[in-house]
Amino acid sequence: MGTFSIKDIEAVSGIKSHTLRIWEQRYGIIVPKRTDSNIRYYDDDDLKHILNISILNRNGLKISEIAKLSKSEIAEAILKISGRKSEVYNSQVKGLVSAMLSFDEYSFHKIITTSIIQIGLEETLIKIIFPFLEEVGFLWQVGSIHPSHEHFASNIIKQKLYVAIDGNVGRFAENRKRFLLFLPENEQHSLGLLFANYILRSRGHDVIYLGQEVPLDELQRAFDNQHPDYILTMLTAGHINLDKQQFINNINKFWPNTNVLLAGPQFAGNELTLPSNTRIIKRMSDFIALIDSFTMNNGEVLN
Repeated sequence: MGTFSIKDIEAVSGIKSHTLRIWEQRYGIIVPKRTDSNIRYYDDDDLKHILNISILNRNGLKISEIAKLSKSEIAEAILKISGRKSEVYNSQVKGLVSAMLSFDEYSFHKIITTSIIQIGLEETLIKIIFPFLEEVGFLWQVGSIHPSHEHFASNIIKQKLYVAIDGNVGRFAENRKRFLLFLPENEQHSLGLLFANYILRSRGHDVIYLGQEVPLDELQRAFDNQHPDYILTMLTAGHINLDKQQFINNINKFWPNTNVLLAGPQFAGNELTLPSNTRIIKRMSDFIALIDSFTMNNGEVLN
């Protein structure tokens, strides 16, 4: 059973602390627990209830009307508006956040698995998982989650990707390209790279996947005689002490005839001088569109 402060509830639900207090005092819509020192806190059920209230309120129901509803009536009202895709996705994102905060593995798995069955792995990653990870990043910034929460969630998502990748190993297209995938030294956020690995293999391309924390000089020595058509690397963590411009220059020095794709907020959010064979991928949907264009263009290389 998780316990959450009013600051945590505000960060997850988007409802301001003073608004929550007004709702408590005026409508009795939620009754927080109290510690021995009279500090309010909330449990798992409170969090889920408040998330449901926030969804209804965001969809036009006044809080005075919601306060008259029982929990079962609130659940029925949620189902009535869940036909809207954007709201479905948002509800699933919030559901993942709630499951993560409670370390509820069953619920976390169920949300993802149900979504994969309904809309497929790619859409689940783009519409639900990536927005969820953005939410996790925000909660990390405001101090509402701990490393254990992030590890709990990311490892479950990785399990799904490993299974999907394994199912595509050995699947090759006639006009396949060879991709070298790696993360720079000290970069540990590998979910984006794993998803790219899946996208490439599902389209029949040849992938050399090296994973995280790869020193560039060691990489160059190991692949001195290899000539990948594309190199894809990502940089997510802001604390990594990496000269991004020098990193880009070195890649192009080692592989001058290879197309280089750079993804992640630390590349996309900086002013960098890019060689003609280098491109920044701002969104995963852009990467998918690029890869899919190879099929339409018989594997035409990057301009």
